[in-house]
Amino acid sequence: MPVRICLSAALGITLSVAGIFVHPETSAAQSAEPPRLTLMAEGLDTPWGLALLPGGGFLVTEKDGRLLHFDGLGNAADVSGVPPVRDRGQGGLLDITPARDFATTREIWLTYSKRQQGGSGTAVASARLSDDGRRLERVRQLFEAAPGGSGGRHFGSRVVEATDGTLFVTIGDRGDRPSAQDRSLHNGSVIRINRDGSIPADNPFTGQAGIQPEIWSYGHRNAQGAGLDASGNLWTAEHGARGGDEVNLICKGGNFGWPVISYGRHYTGGKIGEGTAKEGMQQPAFYWDPSMAPSGLLIYSGDMFPDWRGDMFVGSLKFDYISRLEISGGTAREVAQIKSPETGRVRDIIEAPDGSIWFIAAGNGAVYRMSSGAGG
Repeated sequence: MPVRICLSAALGITLSVAGIFVHPETSAAQSAEPPRLTLMAEGLDTPWGLALLPGGGFLVTEKDGRLLHFDGLGNAADVSGVPPVRDRGQGGLLDITPARDFATTREIWLTYSKRQQGGSGTAVASARLSDDGRRLERVRQLFEAAPGGSGGRHFGSRVVEATDGTLFVTIGDRGDRPSAQDRSLHNGSVIRINRDGSIPADNPFTGQAGIQPEIWSYGHRNAQGAGLDASGNLWTAEHGARGGDEVNLICKGGNFGWPVISYGRHYTGGKIGEGTAKEGMQQPAFYWDPSMAPSGLLIYSGDMFPDWRGDMFVGSLKFDYISRLEISGGTAREVAQIKSPETGRVRDIIEAPDGSIWFIAAGNGAVYRMSSGAGG
C-alpha cells in the first residue's frame, strides 16, 4: 500500500489550519496564537504507535502488522521481521518505543496481540532496527500476558521506559471485568519488567504465591496512554465504560479499583461495582464524563512551548481533540482542548527533541507535527 510522505524540512508543507483551542468549561476559542500543524505522512492504514529516531526519521505501526520506516529525506519503506500478530478487534501491532540509548544500540520495543491457546494476549518484544531501517534483527519476545483471552477487546499496550531502564507496559482487562482484581492473571494491570524480560527484584509482589510477579499495579480497565513526568513518575490514561475515563498517577502495588469502583456506568446504564470510592483503592487524578476515549499521553518538558512545560496532553479517539491538562501534585485538571480537522481520532502523541509535539490522527490516517506559531 503506497504511503505519501510530507516532510516539512524537505517540502515546506505546513497546514493553513493551525488548530482551534477551546476551553472545556466555556467552549470559547482562546485568543492566543495557536501552533502550526505540519502534515508529516498520510495514507496510513489504522496507525497506532509512533517513534521518532535520531537524524529525523520515524517509525509508525499499523494495526494489521505493518511497520513503516520514514527517513529524513522523504522516503518510506516497510520494515521486515515484525513478530506475527493477531489482528482482531482492538488487537494487532500496537505500540513502539525506541530505547533511550537507541543512537548506540538501535533497540526498540514493540507491543502486539499474540495468538495464544484460547485466543490472544498482549506481548512485548525487543528488536534491533537495521542500520538502513529496513528490517528488525535479533527479535526477542520479552513477555506475554497469561492467560490468553478469546475476545478482541482491551489489550492496553503502551510501553514506557522508566528512568531506571525497566519497562512499564499497560495490559487491559480483555473485556473480563473481574479479572482486573485477580492478581493471578496479568489482566487489567501495569507490569514492570527488566530490559531483558526478567522480573525486577523490587516489584511489589515478587515472590508472593498466587500473584504474577510482573504486576506493578492493578485494577485497570484499559490504559492506552502512558508517560513519565519530569520526576520519573508514571501516569496513565485509561478507558472507562460509559463515562469514567481516567487519568491515573501510578503507584507501586496500587489497586486502581476497576471494576469495584468507577465514575462511569455500564453501557446499559447500570451501576458499576460499589460506587466511586473504597478504602484501599486509588482515586483517579482526573476523570472525564462523558467518555472521550483517551489514547496516547504526553507530559511536556520541552522549550518550544514554555507555557506548557509540565502539562499533560491526552488524545481523544471519540471527540477528535487533544486534551491539555494542568498537573498539581497528584491531581490534574483539563484546561483546554486542541481541536481542528487534523485531530481526528488522536491515537498517539509524543514529544520531539526540538520540543515540537507529534501525533497520530488515526481518523485521518496521518502523522502531524505541532510547532510554535512563532516559527518553530
